[in-house]
Amino acid sequence: MAFWKKAQSLQQSSKARFSLLFLDQEEYFFEQHLACHISKENDHSERKIRGSLKVCSKSLIFEPDDINKPIYKIALRDCTRIDEVEDGNTELLFSSHSHRRFSVLFTQVYLIKEQNTVAPYRIERGENRFIFQLEESRKLDDVVQTLHQLQRASYLDKLGDQTAMITAILQSRLARTSFDKNSFQSVSETSNMECEAEMVTPLVSNPGHVCITDKCLYFQPLNGYPKPVVYISLPDIRRIYKRRHMLMPVGLEVFCTENDLCSDIYLKFYNPKDRDGLYYYIAAYLENHLAEQTADCYMLQWQMGHISNYQYLLHLNNLADRSCNDLSQYPVFPWVLSDYTSSELDLNTADTFRDLSKPIGALNKERLERLTMRYHEMPEPKFMYGSHYSSPGYVLFYLVRVAPEHMLCIQNGKFDHADRMFNSIAETWKNCLEGVTDFKELIPEFYGNDWSFLLNSLNLELGKRQGGKLVNDVELPPWAYDPEDFLRKNRDALESSYVSDHLHEWIDLIFGYKQRGSDAVDSHNVFHPVTYEGEIDFNRIEDPDHKIALLTQILEFGQTPKQLFSKPHPKRIFAKSRSVSRSSSQNISLVESPASINEECFEDLTEESKSLAWNNITKFQKENGQKLHKETITSISVSSNGASVFTTSQDSTLKMFSTSQMALQRSISFSNMALSSCIILPGDKTVLCSSWDNNVYFYSVAFGRKQDTLMGHDDAVSKIHWSNNRLCTASWDSTVKLWNCDPESVCGTRKNSFELMGEFEHDAGVNTIHVNSEGSLLVSGTKEGIMSIWDLATATLLHQLPCHRGTIYDVAFSPDGRHVLSSGEDECLKVIDVQTGMRISSLPTGEVQRCFRWNGQTVLSGNDSGDMLVWDLLEGQILERMQGHSDAVTSMWINETCNSMITGSADRQILFWKLQY
Repeated sequence: MAFWKKAQSLQQSSKARFSLLFLDQEEYFFEQHLACHISKENDHSERKIRGSLKVCSKSLIFEPDDINKPIYKIALRDCTRIDEVEDGNTELLFSSHSHRRFSVLFTQVYLIKEQNTVAPYRIERGENRFIFQLEESRKLDDVVQTLHQLQRASYLDKLGDQTAMITAILQSRLARTSFDKNSFQSVSETSNMECEAEMVTPLVSNPGHVCITDKCLYFQPLNGYPKPVVYISLPDIRRIYKRRHMLMPVGLEVFCTENDLCSDIYLKFYNPKDRDGLYYYIAAYLENHLAEQTADCYMLQWQMGHISNYQYLLHLNNLADRSCNDLSQYPVFPWVLSDYTSSELDLNTADTFRDLSKPIGALNKERLERLTMRYHEMPEPKFMYGSHYSSPGYVLFYLVRVAPEHMLCIQNGKFDHADRMFNSIAETWKNCLEGVTDFKELIPEFYGNDWSFLLNSLNLELGKRQGGKLVNDVELPPWAYDPEDFLRKNRDALESSYVSDHLHEWIDLIFGYKQRGSDAVDSHNVFHPVTYEGEIDFNRIEDPDHKIALLTQILEFGQTPKQLFSKPHPKRIFAKSRSVSRSSSQNISLVESPASINEECFEDLTEESKSLAWNNITKFQKENGQKLHKETITSISVSSNGASVFTTSQDSTLKMFSTSQMALQRSISFSNMALSSCIILPGDKTVLCSSWDNNVYFYSVAFGRKQDTLMGHDDAVSKIHWSNNRLCTASWDSTVKLWNCDPESVCGTRKNSFELMGEFEHDAGVNTIHVNSEGSLLVSGTKEGIMSIWDLATATLLHQLPCHRGTIYDVAFSPDGRHVLSSGEDECLKVIDVQTGMRISSLPTGEVQRCFRWNGQTVLSGNDSGDMLVWDLLEGQILERMQGHSDAVTSMWINETCNSMITGSADRQILFWKLQY
């Protein structure tokens, strides 16, 4: 549900026309009283208008019960006198009465919602006087005293002094009150934490008390508006986010649904400790129910086609502190189309689309040249654009027809000039391309299902344009039959192949590495410094007036999202348009289950049988085991016909096991030191074994003897890999070496048949390596947690990044070679994008995973406890846990069709597993 619908729902539930939107920026509604507005009817009688009197920090508001009468707002700065009407004052006492009254003398008054219609406020200027009579006359002294105090604040010259005095009054009121525990939903509830906070809705804040119990989260407004208490049951909470509110880490947003853009409650605390305390309490409660997903996790889901472009953008906005409750940080979406004049929309040609690699301000070459020239002539701090791509004004520009009271709030009770309104899609796009100060992007509503923001369904009087045309519904492009068709085609464009191929470029600008620094300059993507997170430290600004002015400027100008990525965002792997089902424009849940789309995702990566087998990977069952070694098994390799199993161990032996006879056939020893890995060369004639004695041994299966020795390293050889007649050897001497080997030679009688082709230096001992299926790239993992990706053809380093804390135990490319998965001593599985070197997923596993196999999204791993686990990387969860060994699983082998598996362990056994269909 959009924020304006929630606002309407709250107002209807309170049965009042009054809204916090009638207040000025940073104004508070303190208290209300049943009262009458008294006016003179004739010489001997008076007229009473019953209603409610609202005492606010900067104004006095009277809401008549008669909905046809206007709501009166009197700014305290416009008041010249506020006094109790004394007995004997014949001028102000129109008839005999028994109630005490007070009068307000003022110079102007705002008339709001005349005839109960949303329209620009009318101002009556000139000296005037209102007389009020409270239903509870005993409260009159307190009300008059409060008004005098607030009036003194409004008369202060400096805005900072005004704010400080009002804040002191507010804090005093909060300190004198506390949460009413009679509001608990259950008598058995126990309070765990109580503090002061404000509930935030678009453009307004409402102070009160927060209380969290073992069952509910409560907010009790100081003024009882719009209801005496707001509460959320803890089991109903689905998502919580820490928020940066007004550039400070004091916000907390709580969602009770996976499918809504708008949260159930947004709280702003007076100090970060209260915010963090409440967050961790809720997080601890949710720990067993929910797993908080990161930008990396969503990126992987998006890359693999499990979530739509729309859903991914919503997730990124959420993670970047964008909220529907904060119009200065409203979710930002891109213009994706550039054709708003054709009669037919062609989504199969690139000319239809906007260049997503450039910000709005750089799309027009001539305008960009002028902006660039001004930028170079500007003194520091330099910025290219004088306005932002997202601000409260821009959001309400689009939404004025459904949120007119919000627009009146930021426009001081007026709508914008008719010619500057959101009149036409084509005109708006043209102005974004050509306007001197217009660089705005879009909002999520343009890709949703609710088209009400395009229609003037409320029959608002929005003015008359030059030429006499009234502002009414938004004019649509010729290719859209109606608003519903416009949004449908916009959604189709967002999910199109072109946008899927280029959306990462726009993400780089808004959420990524082109947001700041030299990359932002090179991309013509530089905004005013105060819009960026962390650029302003308000705690160091001593002048309160300067602080408030700066804060107001930032909130009105707009804020750049929190930076989520510091490296180039990877492309989407599956760029073809998918059929995405959304029950509402706010749906951000997974649209298809992993099982339902897995085969389609990997149809171009693996054979059908393997895809189907991976779908059933959780159905492996243990058949039997064999204790072959005296120490930990380090590696398993199987002949192409499956007849022989070769294993190495820290007991320094290579074993050959017959699967048909289920018996040990050979035991070979090359030295008295541990063997770390083994591989069978094509043709099943030769087995290669690496050893901690710094050597690699070539063993002839046919002749049953050692054929050759490669003495290639200065420390233990930890892992070997064979690809395209090339041998890769990794060593604790901090190198990986690439050797050219002729299989025919090493299987014959000629020795020394290997040639060093390349050497890759590392800063620590290399523990594991893997080569992609094409034999073009190698990934290595060291004992210090550093992962490196190398180009084998040129012997150059492509990426090097600290990936784990401690040793990396296993690494492997995905079948398509686009990702690398690693497991480490820090009990995490991490996915790296090969193209960019960016970490796109980090999954805490709770225990070290020693070895694994994966198909790009599902991981089968062996852990320190001896169990085999199946992980869904996209969902970040365990699908199956299979008990196998009594000690750590250290090695594993799976056949090509993924229906047979062998595992080796520190318990010295190998286990045979079969897939049970």
